[in-house]
Amino acid sequence: MRIACLHTAVSNIAVFDAAAVALGIRPSVLLHDVRADLLAAAELAGQLTAEIAEATASALLALAEQADVVVLTCSTLGPVVESLRTPRVPILRTDEALAATALKCSGNVVVLCAVQTTIEPTSRLFHTAEVQLVPGAWDLFKAADIDGYLATIAHAADHAYANGASMVVLAQASMSGAASRVTAGPPPLTSASAGLTAALQAITPPPTPPPHP
Repeated sequence: MRIACLHTAVSNIAVFDAAAVALGIRPSVLLHDVRADLLAAAELAGQLTAEIAEATASALLALAEQADVVVLTCSTLGPVVESLRTPRVPILRTDEALAATALKCSGNVVVLCAVQTTIEPTSRLFHTAEVQLVPGAWDLFKAADIDGYLATIAHAADHAYANGASMVVLAQASMSGAASRVTAGPPPLTSASAGLTAALQAITPPPTPPPHP
């Protein structure tokens, strides 16, 4: 079994390795590719352009030649998966898997994003939830102040719970480490665990029903 992950931040390698261990997956099963340039280009353009989408598609299809399933971990680039036609293996979006899990929750679901360019694609997926940007968080991440980044996200999650959220969702994989810092409500849902769970389901055949007596 080989699960390939396309990231746009090096720090997400450790996030997904930790999620794999928690799910009983050996980290050696994961194949990581980091393309920070793709997200940087989208931020510079203010959106996912056709050129960035084409480069993302090429990267995903290259990984599909080396794995049993491919997981795109960047929400900004997520819509590219919808345009891929008949890839050799399943190619999944972590944010789509996260949305499927979150939309099963009852009550007021609040989805937190750190990057402006993820707001539009995330809102399309979490169509019945409230999507919010965490101001200033991404500047801290880009400044390599990861502790400050996670603290800011955890504070935003606590604020959402204090204002009536029944479940908070951390839309981007880089935000996962903030979940353990949240104290005002249940641990937020995170995309790394949801994405890897979906990857396992995509490559694990369903159990064979018992024969009729």
